[in-house]
Amino acid sequence: MKKIDVIILGAGAAGLFCASLAGKRGLNTLVLDNGKKLGRKILMSGGGRCNFTNLYAEHSNYLSANPHFCKSALARYTQWDFIELVSKYKIPYHEKTLGQLFCDNSAQDIVDMLKSECDSPHISIKLRSEITQVEKIDDEFIVTVNGSQVSARSLIVATGGLSMPALGATPFGYRLAEQFGHTIKPTRAALVPFTLHKPLLEALQVLSGISVAATVTSANGTLFKENILFTHRGLSGPAILQISNYWEPGEYVSINLLPDTDVDSYLTNEKQLHPNQSLKNTLSQLLPKRLIEVLQERGQIPDCPLKQLTHAQIDALHNTLHDWQVQPNGTEGYRTAEVTLGGVDTGEISSKTMESLKVTGLYFIGEVMDVTGWLGGYNFQWAWSSAAACAESLPSNPK
Repeated sequence: MKKIDVIILGAGAAGLFCASLAGKRGLNTLVLDNGKKLGRKILMSGGGRCNFTNLYAEHSNYLSANPHFCKSALARYTQWDFIELVSKYKIPYHEKTLGQLFCDNSAQDIVDMLKSECDSPHISIKLRSEITQVEKIDDEFIVTVNGSQVSARSLIVATGGLSMPALGATPFGYRLAEQFGHTIKPTRAALVPFTLHKPLLEALQVLSGISVAATVTSANGTLFKENILFTHRGLSGPAILQISNYWEPGEYVSINLLPDTDVDSYLTNEKQLHPNQSLKNTLSQLLPKRLIEVLQERGQIPDCPLKQLTHAQIDALHNTLHDWQVQPNGTEGYRTAEVTLGGVDTGEISSKTMESLKVTGLYFIGEVMDVTGWLGGYNFQWAWSSAAACAESLPSNPK
């Protein structure tokens, strides 16, 4: 049986980065992954350009049953540390919006950088690896992979969540955690589009492809101001993906379609200036005409000239445009979700080292844990930060 220092399960962002840092410490490291290529999720992220971090990343951008858990790792390996690494490789990048950093060229640049960082005699990466058994005997973890056994003092679980099964996502990491006595916080699709009930969906389908700047607020008062996108299945866009993390089935979300315009003042002013202009044409200066027509067909916007608008109708329009109540039917699920909410209970993991508090030598990094970031590079930053905290704490190679 081959003996090494570290086995890492998963060749995604967290796994590859952790391997690179472990290798730099002279630790003989083996990375195992069930896929055919490295960093599958990295390659498709950010529309193929990889939103690799966020300038404003901090612990308040993450959801977890223990909101303080991610503080230590994020503080010790920051977005600026990763940006420095990206700059060292001369990878061109740009800030899109709200601190989101994307590659100018392709997400392949980030994968190539991680591959280069793992180009070490201490690191071996094996793809198409089918793991059939993991056990711990004395101080060694024994992994049966493709019919052979390999053992290591440290086992790192970087298997990710359940999102995007087409990219190879499986519940393997959760099952392994349970095998070693860990609790799994309930999981569900996160950063995911909403589906709609049939009557509203049929009414809005003509708007598919239209994007509108909006503020979306959840039932618990959390809000995000970004674009929403009408799709043939329901609602998507950055603001919807963000709020999906805070939405519970059965709840309504409030959509402010005019976050930067007070519709009461606007209509009162336009009514004085253009009394004979239709309400539809007036509102079409602020919102897509097809959206106004749909709301009109649903009886939420009167079909009349401005001069006929009453104060009561203006109040009703205020509610329609600033507080549009939408009850999602559900979400598109793991198929299109960017990440998974929930995971391995962080109350059973050291926030400083990512080591299990139940099993010595067992570590968890990245998305497999109950730490979920906002949309915008935060989940990648958690991958880098948790991997760095883990790699730093691994036992040194005995001389």
